[in-house]
Amino acid sequence: MGKALIRTLLFLATSLWLETGHALDSYRFLHVTIDTPWVIFLFLLVAIFSPFILMAALAWRYAERKVDLASPETNESERHE
Repeated sequence: MGKALIRTLLFLATSLWLETGHALDSYRFLHVTIDTPWVIFLFLLVAIFSPFILMAALAWRYAERKVDLASPETNESERHE
């Protein structure tokens, strides 16, 4: 615990002591091109719709499993095995 606290304080002290304002004031680190909105759109499309696709696949799977268990062709002895 003591080493982590010392490292954190040392990091904060050096980050306040060094002059890092020039990196925060400029937008040179943001390389925005014409492809950027498309990349954001495709990332959000996958991130938003993947849970819904997974939910539909799991609902379909468990719905088929319940239909198989409740089918009238199986006997009572086959259901309990």
